[in-house]
Amino acid sequence: MAKLRYGIIGIGKMGHSHAKKINNGMDKNAVLTAVADTSEERRSWAEKNLKNVKIFSNAEDLISCSEVDAVIIATPHYFHPEYAIKALNAGKHVLSEKPAGVYTKAVKELNEVAKEKKDLVFGIMYNQRTDPMYREAKRIIESGELGKIKRINWVITNWYRPQAYYDQGGWRGTWEGEGGGVLINQCPHQLDLFQWLGGMPSKVYGFAKVGVERNINVENDVTFYTEYEGGGSGVFVTSTHDFPGTNRLEISGDGGQIIVEWKGLLSEKFTFIKLKTKESEFNATNKRFMPLIPNTKRTKRISTLSNAIKMGVIGQHINIIRNFSKAVLFGESLIAPGLEGINGLTLSNAVYLSSWKGKEIVLPINEDEFIKELEKRKEEEKVSNKKV
Repeated sequence: MAKLRYGIIGIGKMGHSHAKKINNGMDKNAVLTAVADTSEERRSWAEKNLKNVKIFSNAEDLISCSEVDAVIIATPHYFHPEYAIKALNAGKHVLSEKPAGVYTKAVKELNEVAKEKKDLVFGIMYNQRTDPMYREAKRIIESGELGKIKRINWVITNWYRPQAYYDQGGWRGTWEGEGGGVLINQCPHQLDLFQWLGGMPSKVYGFAKVGVERNINVENDVTFYTEYEGGGSGVFVTSTHDFPGTNRLEISGDGGQIIVEWKGLLSEKFTFIKLKTKESEFNATNKRFMPLIPNTKRTKRISTLSNAIKMGVIGQHINIIRNFSKAVLFGESLIAPGLEGINGLTLSNAVYLSSWKGKEIVLPINEDEFIKELEKRKEEEKVSNKKV
């Protein structure tokens, strides 16, 4: 069977990586036929390193290329919905880098187009959905073993970024260039997993601190609280100025607790503590003061390179591309459907809006109010840009 012919729009950091992997044959069902970038330097790199690949200076020419079946969008965030809509309307399958966009109103428009194009595949690069630890957590939750979720907490402060990181590109650390900071740049995967595992909340209360110990215009220190229709709650804490930081996810339910913790390369650990009797049932009959509920404990670890590769902890991006290729060619189910990209973005938009307005946000958010507040910060940035 013929291979899926990919075109990549944007060959910066992530697009560059995707191009090399596909061009080197890491997906047996794919071939790279075109790339596009506005940067002459990046196009020169493509000419030297990507053989038999068409090179364009703009996205529109690549999208209209007859030798492209599917488009990977790896541009700055604001362009994701725009180019995805253009590609879908041109009859191309679309795999978008995260986040789906900067604000939900644009992504909602994209999703409507995608729903109309029923013969086209639309995916998003939520590669951490391939991580076996999170997949096991998802399996346990869906099986009912964890019971009703009471609480989901994630502390992920191991995104350390020094000032030099923000200084390397004019678009980094700006509202105009990125549309935000740690929430829109580093955390889209975790925001996706937060709702993929715990569900979408009904209320969000967020605190996003701008430029903590960094000369940037956007947030790099965030804490937000969530409430759910079923009575559960959640807390999410993230930053880019802590070192060494923490990466620990805890999900507590009526039937036990799931913990996923990452302490460094090849040190990911999964723990499931399963109660032999659900807490609600135990509490209904227990007569003892401060008892322990009988339980079993199961753990999984990533400790070797070979095991990490085998389990899919390493090579997650190409695993999403392989899955996308099979979805187009053979009808395989997508690991990360593009329509779901709006969920994690809704969380970040709600946190921003809550922090800006100093109030609790009930979902769905007021999209026009969010855009108004975002534009206000972009205008303020033009007058008092800390990145000089």
